[in-house]
Amino acid sequence: MGQGKEVKTRPDPQVEIQERGEIFFFYRPKVNKEEAHSVDDVQRLYIVMRPESGENPVEEKQDPLSGKEGSEKEDSEEDDNKSSSSGSKKGGEGGHGVEKVNIEKQILLRFIVMGKKSLPDPSKKSQPFWGFVELVTTNVEDVKEALKGEEYQTKTQGHRHKPPARAVGEGIYRILRHKPTPTRKHHTHLVYKLEFPSRTGEHEPQESMNIEPEGSFLIQVRNPEQGKGGRGSGFRGLKRKRKAQFPAHLQAHLGHTRFGAADPPDFLNYEGCEFLLISASDDIEAELGMELEPDGEGDESSCDLVKTFGDDVDATPLLRGTWD
Repeated sequence: MGQGKEVKTRPDPQVEIQERGEIFFFYRPKVNKEEAHSVDDVQRLYIVMRPESGENPVEEKQDPLSGKEGSEKEDSEEDDNKSSSSGSKKGGEGGHGVEKVNIEKQILLRFIVMGKKSLPDPSKKSQPFWGFVELVTTNVEDVKEALKGEEYQTKTQGHRHKPPARAVGEGIYRILRHKPTPTRKHHTHLVYKLEFPSRTGEHEPQESMNIEPEGSFLIQVRNPEQGKGGRGSGFRGLKRKRKAQFPAHLQAHLGHTRFGAADPPDFLNYEGCEFLLISASDDIEAELGMELEPDGEGDESSCDLVKTFGDDVDATPLLRGTWD
């Protein structure tokens, strides 16, 4: 599929493209459930982003030697007893550390955990949903590991089975800088358009989790040096030791604000980066004056998610638009 292309539908759409890439959506059924038959059976919603080009082909990411890349745990202060380790275990929290990655030549993957098991409802404008970056890696195997199931023991409930994640969406995305005006502050959008599942047929899992055929969200990065909460989202956030540790030049962009624009997108290349997705529109063209066009033809042979993750991920919801 690749990163697709964008087509301007207005002479001046007032947006600048910061980053282009592929986006994948996954869900994990609840503990001890082998399958999900409705959103009530879903434990987690995940997003995987693969940036492929942008304003700067070389992006900064957290150095794996900092001790955070591939680190364990998938919890927050508001939900730290509902999930166990996820991702490969390469040590505890670490320092800043910066690694340069040319996203046009090397794979870069962000594994994102959403605080709720759906995206914000596009019909409820300005609705904020919290999420955080759990894993940033140049190794596909790290993400495969994070998506796997697991058997583990707890002191109170004994043996537990965490089922593997299922693929539920594939598309292209853009991170956009919306040009400021006298009445509009500097902000960024995350917009996407799905290629899988196809527009025809069933879409029950996607509809249940508000994974619309296309969508636009304001994306705001939380300042790890400021207080808790914000925008009525009702979250307490990650524990202090799990918060992102941005290098000084990135932290300076946030200043003393509690939330700032995802500008540059390198913010999302640091594990523990917390953000808000705020519903804006399910019609990118009407809102921003541009359309996204995937490269593929919509047939299964062009599905990059299957090519990337192979048989390690159940792709039935993705390709058929049905639950397991």
